[in-house]
Amino acid sequence: MSQWDLIIVGGGVAGLTAGIYGSRSGLETLILEENIPGGQAAYAPIIENYPGFPEGISGMELVSRIIKQAERMGVEIHQLEKVTSLHVEAAKKQVITDKAVYEAAAVIIASGSHHRKLGVPGEEEFRGRGVSYCAVCDGPFFKDRRVAVVGGGNSAAVSAVYLSNIASEVHLIHRRGELRAEKALVMDLQKRNVNMMWNTNVKEIKGDTRVRKIVLFNNETGETSELEVDGVFIQIGEVPNSKFAREAGVKVDEKGYIIVDSRQRTNLKGIFAAGDVTACPVKQIGTAVGQAIVAANEAFGYIKRPYYYYL
Repeated sequence: MSQWDLIIVGGGVAGLTAGIYGSRSGLETLILEENIPGGQAAYAPIIENYPGFPEGISGMELVSRIIKQAERMGVEIHQLEKVTSLHVEAAKKQVITDKAVYEAAAVIIASGSHHRKLGVPGEEEFRGRGVSYCAVCDGPFFKDRRVAVVGGGNSAAVSAVYLSNIASEVHLIHRRGELRAEKALVMDLQKRNVNMMWNTNVKEIKGDTRVRKIVLFNNETGETSELEVDGVFIQIGEVPNSKFAREAGVKVDEKGYIIVDSRQRTNLKGIFAAGDVTACPVKQIGTAVGQAIVAANEAFGYIKRPYYYYL
């Protein structure tokens, strides 16, 4: 069984930042990531609200820098290794993955979230054949074609802006009468050739070998219509990756987000959490970094018990 001081579940911005601070403090630190390090931030076309980058920076570039920094600090990163369960009863915590069993004095859960699905007919059938959850990943396949973005938050607005430079038509479909996105994003969106479709729900995605049209329902007029598109980009929020933690006894709220205190502690001793998987209402890179710093410092205190640390 591999022994570590600190194990971090998740290799997104929060997990990588926690790794940097954990390793810098002298802890033998391991990050376990079920996909490729970087998390959701890696797929952002442009990040304009992270301090220090006045001209903005792509998500991929930002996370690439953070990964390099973590590796330079001595953090060991295992990618494509999914955590399936935790055993937290003993002083040493066991982290079980689909490849191995690890043991650590403390664990930071930074497993992030995954895209919420519409749950309409055709969504699963056409996934990868016109249905996408990532504009940066799949946008270039839709050059000079017709696309729809579904959602009303920051990710939907950013995706619509990004796709407006690629696609021939961009329709932004939102079930309400105004966007929830930040003002700066809304103002940028207004400069683009994007067709806003308010108070509208997607009811079905149709096609043959790929997406051809979507069925829409106007929740104000009660009218049903069809819109011909080649792609549908679904950006309606995220669902926390907290199942393994919940099964281990970590408390979550009604939406599945991990409940933490001001020191990023969960209800279980030696188990901390940071980033999008927590109940923090602000899901931003900046808050993920801040939470991760606190969590790593608390994990160090919990493990090493310096004179200033209090339980």
